[in-house]
Amino acid sequence: MKTALIAMSGGVDSSTAAFLTRQAGYACIGCTMQLYENEDAGLPAEGTCCSLDDIEDARAIANRLNMPYYVFNFKERFREQVIGKFCRCYLEGRTPNPCIDCNRKLKFEALFERADALGCDKIVTGHYARIEETGQGYVLKRAADPAKDQSYVLYMLTQAQLGRVLLPLGGLSKPQVREIAEQQGFVNAHKSDSQDICFVPDGDYARVICAQTGITPKEGDFVDLQGNVLGRHAGLIHYTVGQRRGLGIAIGKPAYVVGLDVPQNRVIIGTNDDLFHRSCTVTDVNWISGEPPQEPVRCQAKIRYRHPAQPAVVQFTDAHTALLTFDAPQRAITAGQAAVFYDGETVLGGGEIKDTAR
Repeated sequence: MKTALIAMSGGVDSSTAAFLTRQAGYACIGCTMQLYENEDAGLPAEGTCCSLDDIEDARAIANRLNMPYYVFNFKERFREQVIGKFCRCYLEGRTPNPCIDCNRKLKFEALFERADALGCDKIVTGHYARIEETGQGYVLKRAADPAKDQSYVLYMLTQAQLGRVLLPLGGLSKPQVREIAEQQGFVNAHKSDSQDICFVPDGDYARVICAQTGITPKEGDFVDLQGNVLGRHAGLIHYTVGQRRGLGIAIGKPAYVVGLDVPQNRVIIGTNDDLFHRSCTVTDVNWISGEPPQEPVRCQAKIRYRHPAQPAVVQFTDAHTALLTFDAPQRAITAGQAAVFYDGETVLGGGEIKDTAR
């Protein structure tokens, strides 16, 4: 009998994934990755840490399914590889996606190491996406439920990883998942989904960055595209491309952040029209088939998780760098975010946006 290591967050998705994996005939081991304490997120130490509540929920489900259960302490790795990168990106004028970094470094790297140590054949997560085997290898596809599709945050998976990952929820809708959980009497059948970055539960990114780095944001100038000074900003980490709220300046029309000039500590202000670009450079590209194409590829591309995929062409300039050019200009292409390439339902690959061009 094959053995599967189930990544259990304490939520209904991973709990249902565990049940379905048991139903599929696997011997299952449940685990939760303990990633941070309240202090790591700059939150009061005396408050109840939500992650500890989640661990107890996951343990209860594992016990109900008669599965061995472990808590893996990945706090140091998470602090260095996810929170640390998050802070560095903002200080460098980029807007990161820490959920993608967590998937890459924790779920599909550190967790694979533990799976190997435990002799597990497969890793199981509650992501909504599908993996299919073909004559040429494995392909990653969108979930059957478009509203829950999470293929965007899984673009970094390699052929070797795809061959060992199970995604039992890829063909289900969220109501179906909750119904299964309710039928099984799971304590978290109606638990709310997490909406925020786990270590920034209040959405105050700047507070976390200051707490982690000890840096005090340095005030600087708001400038227009010609370099004219419009006012003073509170520090670059408070701003991201496309932002409109909280600027406190007037230019006679709606004002937006259109760029961050890190060397000169300036926030560049423009109009909505100034946010549109057709092209961007994408770095650290993972092409899921394992063989980057030599010729330009027509695709549909997403530049944010909720961004509808748009027609584009991707052309590699070296093994891990590509130029992505959209048929029509796209709004607020942002350095640090992921660009993910699709062929219909299939994920071709993706990488990190480095810069833009009109």
